[in-house]
Amino acid sequence: MAVKKYKPVTPGTRDMTGYTFEEITKSTPERSLIVVKSNRGGRNAQGRITVRHRGGGARRYVRIVDFKREKYGIPARVAAIEYDPNRTARLALLYYKDGEKRYILAPLDMKVGDTVMSGPGAEIRPGNSLPISNIPVGTTIHNIEIRAGKGAQMVRSAGGAAQLLAKEGDFAQIRMPSGEVRLIHQVCYATIGQLGNLDHSNVKLGKAGRKRHLGIRPTVRGTAMSPRDHPHGGGEGRQPVGLPGPKSPWGKPTLGKKTRRNKKTDQYIVRRRSKTSR
Repeated sequence: MAVKKYKPVTPGTRDMTGYTFEEITKSTPERSLIVVKSNRGGRNAQGRITVRHRGGGARRYVRIVDFKREKYGIPARVAAIEYDPNRTARLALLYYKDGEKRYILAPLDMKVGDTVMSGPGAEIRPGNSLPISNIPVGTTIHNIEIRAGKGAQMVRSAGGAAQLLAKEGDFAQIRMPSGEVRLIHQVCYATIGQLGNLDHSNVKLGKAGRKRHLGIRPTVRGTAMSPRDHPHGGGEGRQPVGLPGPKSPWGKPTLGKKTRRNKKTDQYIVRRRSKTSR
């Protein structure tokens, strides 16, 4: 996939870039695999904003993606490569031999007409899903389960790729895109290959309106607020954040402050992620 640059006929298009969509083969989603998405604007059941800067945006349907890949031993033909507005990766529409249709995340270089399969007996080929115990060491993988049978939860965004480093006992060492090395049980499933849409990070929105189309509302800097609205606010002229460090609007440490408190899974992290890759 390539990135296209717009002709600067307006100020908003001067630095704007977008997708060429040359890999997309079908413009409308499969009707049996979509559901209506309700926009809550970042609010919970009580109507209170729990996630800021959410709301509006273009209407979109939720595509039902098969993250479990539990149709073992049944080959499927790739019928189309589609765009999904809810994620950065592309989707592949599969027609299984038994007549069922499902969406999966499309790996790099997957084309219409390819055959994919899941299960312990599947080949080591991009798009095939296998238990980690059946995948050779050094293979590039994505769509990785954390708990067996729960469905993939890791490495699902555009261009994502992890590497199987070693196997020892019941667990395997996997290097994540962040650089973190993590232990995953070998009975968990993973998909071979790297996810497509590599140029997603190179796209420049170019204007504020395009951000609103994505459902992201404006973000106001804390230093531009008054001291009653934000700990960074107030003062004559521009002021630095100062000590004891950056704060959230509610006075909690932020901007790099480590907030991980899940000690139950610390034993599965062999090496923390590198500081350069976030």
